[in-house]
Amino acid sequence: MATKNGQVATLTDDETEGLGVRVLVGGAWGFACGRDLAESRAIAERACGFARAAGGSAGRELLPVEAVRGEFRTPFVRDPFEVSLEDKVAFCLRNEQALKHADVKITQAATRALRERRVFVSSEGAEIDQEFLECGAHVDAIAVGEGLFQTRSYPTPFGSSAQAGWEYVEELALEREAPRIAEQAAALLRAEECPASTTTIVIDSEQVALQVHESVGHPTELDRVYGWEAAYAGTSFLKSTDLGTRYGSELMNISADPTTPRGLGSFGFDDEGVPARREAIVEAGILRGFLTSRETAAKLGAGAGGSMRAESWARMPLVRITNLHLEPGEGSLEELIAGVDEGLYLETNKSWSIDDKRLNFQFGTQIGWKIKDGKLGAMVRDPTYTGLTPQFWASLDGVAGPDEWQLFGLTNCGKGQPGQIAHVSHGASPARFRNVQVGVTQ
Repeated sequence: MATKNGQVATLTDDETEGLGVRVLVGGAWGFACGRDLAESRAIAERACGFARAAGGSAGRELLPVEAVRGEFRTPFVRDPFEVSLEDKVAFCLRNEQALKHADVKITQAATRALRERRVFVSSEGAEIDQEFLECGAHVDAIAVGEGLFQTRSYPTPFGSSAQAGWEYVEELALEREAPRIAEQAAALLRAEECPASTTTIVIDSEQVALQVHESVGHPTELDRVYGWEAAYAGTSFLKSTDLGTRYGSELMNISADPTTPRGLGSFGFDDEGVPARREAIVEAGILRGFLTSRETAAKLGAGAGGSMRAESWARMPLVRITNLHLEPGEGSLEELIAGVDEGLYLETNKSWSIDDKRLNFQFGTQIGWKIKDGKLGAMVRDPTYTGLTPQFWASLDGVAGPDEWQLFGLTNCGKGQPGQIAHVSHGASPARFRNVQVGVTQ
C-alpha cells in the first residue's frame, strides 16, 4: 500500500495457490504447473512429456542429499496482516506529513507484507513445510527547483523489507528520519554537481549492499558461470576454474548465509530440499565458492547446493542469491572518513548499470559529500562512480566494524526467462575504496 501527496495511490491485495512439478526424465528437465491441486497427476504427466520432448544426456548428475522431513517458520512478534488497513493508511500519511518542506513537492510513503506457505515433496522422500512472513516500508521526498528535481529516500529507494512482523516496520522509525530526508532533498537543489576525478570514496552500507549484489552475487551464480543462464542479465566474467584465485583485497570477505535472522533469502531448506547453511564465497579476497544447485555443484565437484529457489509454484527453481554479506571489519564510519585526505562519501543508491558479464559497472547515489582532511565537507548532487569488478574490489582498503553493519532486504532481484523475482537480503558495513573514477556522466 502506498500514499502520495496525502492520498492513497496504490492498494493491492493478491492471493494465489497452485502446484509446480519438476521432473528429470532421460537426462532432461521438464516442468509444468497448474492452479488445481486435484490435477497433480495430470500436471506431473505433462512435465514428463515436456522432458521427453526436450531429450537430454543420460550423464546428468545431481549431488546426493539426505531426504528430510522438516519445517521452517519465520519468527515474528506482530502479524502485519492483523494491522488494519486504516492503521496502515494512517501510518503512511503520518510519515508523509513528516516530509513536509517548502521545496519538497512530492512526498511518498509505502508499506508491504507477504505471507507464503511453501510445501516441498520429492520422489527421494523429502517432505518439507515452510511458512515465510515478511514486511517493510519506506518514504521518498522529491524536491523541485533551480531547474532540477532531487530525490531522497529512507531507508532505501525501494524500501527495505525483512522476514519479521510489523515490529520491523516500526523499528525503521520513518517518522523520525523523514525531516532529515526532506532537508537533504531540498539542499541538493543548490548543491554542486559531483566533479569528475579519480579519488577515494567511502560508500554507505546500503550502497555497499547493492555493490555486493550486482558485482559478487550475480557473477557467482554457477549456472551463469556455466552459461546455462544468459537470457536475462547475462552470464559471468568468472570461470568455473577460478576457485582459489583473487577477487579483491584481503579485506574482502563475502558469505552466503540463508540462516541469517530476518533475511529475505533465509529458509530452512531450498527448493531442492537442501538444508540451509552458511558458506564462504570470498575469503580474504580469494574466491572460495559459488552459489550452486545440486546439479551445478556435482558438475563442479565443489559446493553443496542450497541456492535453488523458485519465485512461485508457477516457475521452476533457479540458482539464486540467498543472503549475501560483506563481513564487517573494524572501526566506525567516522574512522573510515578520517583516513581520507581528499575524496567523497556517497549514500543511498540512485542508479545502477552493469554489463552482461557483471564486469564493467557504473552506479549512482542520491547524495554525496566531499571529504577533505578526514572531515565531511560540501554536499554534492548526482554522484556516480565506475569501475571493473576485480579492480574495484582490489581497491577496498577499509570496512567498518560490526556496530556499523546493517541488513537490507531487496524484493526486486530479477532472473530467468520467463522472468522470476527473488527476495534477498544483504548485510554490509560502510566501506572505503581507493583510486575510483567518479563523476562520469557519459
